This record gives sequence, structure tokens and C-alpha cells, in this order.
Amino acid sequence: MQKILIVEDEEKIARFVELELKHEGYEVEKAFDGRRGLELAESGSYDLILLDIMLPGINGIEILRRIRRSSDVPVIMLTARDAVMDKVSGLDMGADDYITKPFAIEELLARIRVTLRKNSSDSENKSTVLHCSGLTLDSSRFKVTYNGVPVELTAKEFSLLQALIKNKNIVMSRDTLLENVWGYDYIGETNVVDVYVRYLRQKIDEKFNVKIITTVRGVGYVVKED
Repeated sequence: MQKILIVEDEEKIARFVELELKHEGYEVEKAFDGRRGLELAESGSYDLILLDIMLPGINGIEILRRIRRSSDVPVIMLTARDAVMDKVSGLDMGADDYITKPFAIEELLARIRVTLRKNSSDSENKSTVLHCSGLTLDSSRFKVTYNGVPVELTAKEFSLLQALIKNKNIVMSRDTLLENVWGYDYIGETNVVDVYVRYLRQKIDEKFNVKIITTVRGVGYVVKED
């Protein structure tokens, strides 16, 4: 049975979502404040976390940041805030999806199914350690190094680099990268792949004065093994 953690300070909403999830066959735990939510997230073994942003104690963005230090558990942000910067902050910190209140429970359940299915597929297919041109990517430890020097990446940057290294020497189109990293049902800015490639270049290519990610004009991106 898959286990889901709900971190939500509005107890009526948390209880409603809990009942619906249990009806769908999930095991559920709840936390009504940020500190308890972080404690459960770091100590428990969950298949997915539903995480509100506006929480007493510790806000959801900070909880997500701390979770991503050691775990790639799927996280769906569940919040009444729909400002663009809130979404960007959550996604940059490694959220897998974002849904705003009020929401239809059918949509939330569908997003949960898609996220769990994608995570299961990723877990089955990804190698533990990948190497390419001085880079080492360890998916089990969520760690990247270049010639032994640590490279700090967000979850999405990590996933994008992983997709490129797994397919090294193969040019990957933006659409393929978008589907592999953000999911086939992603709805958002169409240039998100270009934006995150730029982030990776800042943290790797520019920092170490190398050229890891190559742009193939009109097609996409590729990392080549030296």
C-alpha cells in the first residue's frame, strides 16, 4: 500500500483529502504545522507528500528545501497561493507538481496518480551512478560532483542533468526533455528546458570553465563523453 503524508494546517481540508485518499486505497498520515510535517517527512518512509506553503512554524518552501537535501520523494504543493513567484519557488526547490485551492478532488487524485506513476518508472529505469566527462551523478544519494568537487543542484536541475547523461552522445529534443523531466502533462512556460539548461551551465560549465552541455541549433541539447 502506498503511503502519503499530508502537511496542511486547515484540518477540515486535511481530513477531507485523507478520507478520499483512504477510499482510493492509500495509507495516510497528517501534520497540521510545519515542524511536525518536517519531522514526519524526515523520519517516515512516504511515497508522496502533499505540502501546503502557508504553515505555522516552518513554511512549506523551507520544508521542501530541507527534504531535498537527502530525498527525492515526490512532493505536490497544495496551497491557496497562486502567484507566479510562489510556483517558481516551489518548482525550483524540487516540487513535482503544484495545485491551488480550491481544487477538485478528482484533479488532485489524478495528479497524485501521474506523479506516483512517473516516480515509479524513473526508479525502475535510472542507474544509481552515472559518469560523463568528469561528472559523477549518484541518484541514490542525490549527489553530483565534477572531478570530485560537489555541484549543488535543485531537484529539477538534477533530473535534467540525469536525463542528458543517461542519453550522452544522443541529441535530445526540448519536447523529449520536457516529457522526461517535467512529465507529459506539464502545463507552463514552453522555454522551461532552455531556462534550466542555463542554470546547469552556470553551475557547471561556467564554474569549472568547461563545455558539458552542447546546443544543437533547432534540435535540442546533448552532453558528449570526452
